[in-house]
Amino acid sequence: MSTAVSTIAVSTDLDLKADITVAGRNRLAVDDVARGVRLWRLAVALGWLDIRLRYRGSMLGPFWLTISTGVMVAALGFLYSTLFKMDLREYLPFLALSQVLWGFLSALVSEACTTFTDAEGVIRSVRMPFFVYSTRTLIRNFIALGHNIVVIVVVFAIFQIWPGWGLVEAIPGLLLWVIDSLALTLLLGAFCARFRDIQPIVNSVMQIAFFVTPVIWKPSQLGAGVDNLPFNPFFDLLEIVRAPLLGEGGTSSMTWLGAVIYSVVLCSVSWAFFVRARGRITFWI
Repeated sequence: MSTAVSTIAVSTDLDLKADITVAGRNRLAVDDVARGVRLWRLAVALGWLDIRLRYRGSMLGPFWLTISTGVMVAALGFLYSTLFKMDLREYLPFLALSQVLWGFLSALVSEACTTFTDAEGVIRSVRMPFFVYSTRTLIRNFIALGHNIVVIVVVFAIFQIWPGWGLVEAIPGLLLWVIDSLALTLLLGAFCARFRDIQPIVNSVMQIAFFVTPVIWKPSQLGAGVDNLPFNPFFDLLEIVRAPLLGEGGTSSMTWLGAVIYSVVLCSVSWAFFVRARGRITFWI
C-alpha cells in the first residue's frame, strides 16, 4: 500500500515538474518576444545596416533592384498582355502590383530560413532576444519593398490610377503580413537552423507557388475554377493587400476568412516550435 502511494506521489511530482517546465518555456518565449519588441530600434538599425552592407560600393544601391523589377514588369506586361489578349491599361497595373508584392513575400520566405544562421557570430557572442533577429529580417525586406514601390507609383501614374480609400483598406492586410512574417521568421529560422537542407525545399515550393498563384495571370482567367483560389494560402494573403489597391471593391469575405485561418495556423505552429526550440538554437547554429 505504501509502495503504491509512493509511486503515485512520485508520478504526481514528475507531472508537476513537467507542467512547470512547459510553463517555464512559455514564459521564457514570451519574455523573449517582449524584450525583442522593446529593442525595435536596434532591429531597425540592424535591418538598415544589412541593406547598406548588401549594396556597399554600388552607385544606385537598392535602386538596382527597383530598376530590375521595373524592366521585368515592362517586358512581361507587353508580352503577356499580347498572349492573354488583355488591355495593357488593365493588365500592367495588376502585374506591377502583383510582382512587387510577390517579390516581397518570396524574398521574406527565403531570408526567413537564414534568420538565425546568418547571425551566428552575434548570437554566439552577444545575448539578445531571438525576436530581434526576426524583426531585423522583416525590416530589411520592408526597406527593399519601399524601394520597389516606386515601380507601382510610376505605372499607376502613367495610367492615371489612384487607389483612393484602397490605401486605407489595405492597412489591415499589411498588419496581418507583419504578424505572419514575424511568425514565419521564427519558425523557418529555427527549423532551418536545425535542418540545413530545408531551405532548398522551401525555395522550390515558392517557385511552384509563383506559377499556381495569380501573379502574372489574373484570377478571372480561371473561369469557374476561380472559386478554388481561396484554398491557396498565397492567393489569400496576396489578395487582401492587392485587391484594395487595385480598386476592385475590397476583398471578399471568403478570402479574408482563408487568410485569417492560415495565419492562425501559422502562428500556432510557429509558437509551438519556438517554445521548444528556443533554448537549442544557439547550439544548432
